[in-house]
Amino acid sequence: MNDTASTSAVTSAPAPVADSRLLVPLALFALYIIWGSTYLGIRFALESYPPFLLASVRFIGAGVAMFAFLRLRGHAMPTPRQWRNAAITGILLLGFGNGLVCFAEQHVSSGIAAVVVASMPLFAALFSGMYGEWPSRRELVGLMIGFLGVIVLNLGSSLSGSRIGAFALLIAAMSWAFGSAWSRRQDMPAGPMNTAAQMLCASVAMLVVGLATGERLPAHPTVRATAALVYLAVFGSIVAFSAYLYVLKHARPALATSYAYVNPPVAVLFGVLLAGETVGPFDLAGMAIILVGVGAITLAKQRRTAR
Repeated sequence: MNDTASTSAVTSAPAPVADSRLLVPLALFALYIIWGSTYLGIRFALESYPPFLLASVRFIGAGVAMFAFLRLRGHAMPTPRQWRNAAITGILLLGFGNGLVCFAEQHVSSGIAAVVVASMPLFAALFSGMYGEWPSRRELVGLMIGFLGVIVLNLGSSLSGSRIGAFALLIAAMSWAFGSAWSRRQDMPAGPMNTAAQMLCASVAMLVVGLATGERLPAHPTVRATAALVYLAVFGSIVAFSAYLYVLKHARPALATSYAYVNPPVAVLFGVLLAGETVGPFDLAGMAIILVGVGAITLAKQRRTAR
């Protein structure tokens, strides 16, 4: 899963002075390239670091840095209730969502992992029904198309050869979707402090899981693995998320969330060019069908909101 928490963090983001006509395209470019590349970054980091400790170290570093920066800027400390809600949301989004992606990439390619994670909006549309927001007819059409894509993707050799990897990725997408739907109705920390608190809480949970399952940090990690870990923490968790906040504040929501369509093909391209990953016909067909389904749901929601 890529590394956003709740989009409610946008509302209190400080307004930048620079011209948004220049910075919005630059921020979008960062989202497309950086978040699309994080899947390959995870694969490189897994050369030395075990999956759950990898995710834990990544979010500890990013969470501490963001939390300290926000406190120095005068942001309020979360209340006990907000810490609790941030912990639950962080475990769902970052613990299950990202931790299981790291686990799955031990068994499947980085590009395929990105494609399966792109099915998250399909589960989000279903979980919204738990709160009375049932999908419309057009959204149901998008759901059926998207889940057909998931089925096609599982017919390919990449996922059919690793059922545990496929299962982990689907749970990751479902957890991210449920956590997003649940957190929107909770008392969460204000502004970007929401994200910092979630990263800190999720990092502790994944540290416990990693140590409980026998994971240990490597004594002599490779330079490439350590560089990938630093890249994930700095660029994937801080730079790209800041760019996401900026785009959400200064552009249409449809444009801000367009990364969901761009990241999977970007991740596949990075995997093929830099890691020698292969993509079969079922993989390409499944990716195309999933993205069509996600696009149909997004358009249907925009039309319903505009009424």
